[in-house]
Amino acid sequence: MRVKSLDVLAVGNAIVDIFGQCDDGFLQTNGIEKGVMTLLDAAGSARLYAALDKIGSPQLISGGSAANTAVGVAAFGGSANFIGRVHDDDLGAAFRHDIKAAGVGFDQPPASSGSPTASSIILVTPDAARSMNTFLGASIEFEAGDLALADAASARIIYLEGYLFDAPNGPAIFAEAARLAEKHDVRLALSLSDPWCAERHRAALSSFIADHISILFGNEDEVASLYQSSSQDAIAALAGKIDELVVTRGPAGAFIGAGADHHEIPAMPQGPVIDTTGAGDLFAAGYLFGRTNGFDFLQSGRLASLAAGEVISHIGARPQTDLKQLAASF
Repeated sequence: MRVKSLDVLAVGNAIVDIFGQCDDGFLQTNGIEKGVMTLLDAAGSARLYAALDKIGSPQLISGGSAANTAVGVAAFGGSANFIGRVHDDDLGAAFRHDIKAAGVGFDQPPASSGSPTASSIILVTPDAARSMNTFLGASIEFEAGDLALADAASARIIYLEGYLFDAPNGPAIFAEAARLAEKHDVRLALSLSDPWCAERHRAALSSFIADHISILFGNEDEVASLYQSSSQDAIAALAGKIDELVVTRGPAGAFIGAGADHHEIPAMPQGPVIDTTGAGDLFAAGYLFGRTNGFDFLQSGRLASLAAGEVISHIGARPQTDLKQLAASF
């Protein structure tokens, strides 16, 4: 068997995040549903960006859910690669530069044809809620065959973001990831990503989870949406089907279940809550780093909570402090 030299291979949408601060009135004026992810076409994204630019200076930070998680793993001192599609344009160049500078491997060449690089306009209101307005662009042209560019055999865990399932090729990408995971004896992890994503693909995701997923991440709303029940009932139903279940609860912390081994993990904010963007992504990063570097379930959950607590203390979905120090404290 090939030696596993890579902690996490993250698979997802390659997106450049455009952050802006606004009030609830701006959301209402522009028809934005607060606290969820809304898909936009190119024209809608351009209109929203123009409106945002009139009230402030938007901040560009490379993002994407699985990419953020890969960056978090690397920030802890782990090894991570990312695979996703960008276009050969300025945003694509920015994404490639940023993720490599963060220590994540990203070797997929940019596409020379097709849609522009994806972007997400993330509006943060004074209560730290974030409303994401995403133009998927080149990311939805990602194909199952692109996974051949990834060294899946070297990975301990392949991590999928649920948002990817919205792409036309999403189900085929998931199926190929599952095939590679089985072929190379790699654990497969999934983040549900968004309540509406879980609702749109409830039957297909439920079946995929039951058949292939070893580690499942979701927040209370996402697991409740998946099971059309209360989050408590959903946790009870999932806990017996998944090797490791991780459900985040915002300020109330998180639930981690591995068979009969259950833990409640407290929230660990590292300062005032400024922006909750990326909290789930960094929670997953801390947990995956822990589970691939000798930490048990409880320790991994605490690392995850610390990482999430750091990222919500500033604008942007990527850590700004040394996460290695958090790991070293264990």
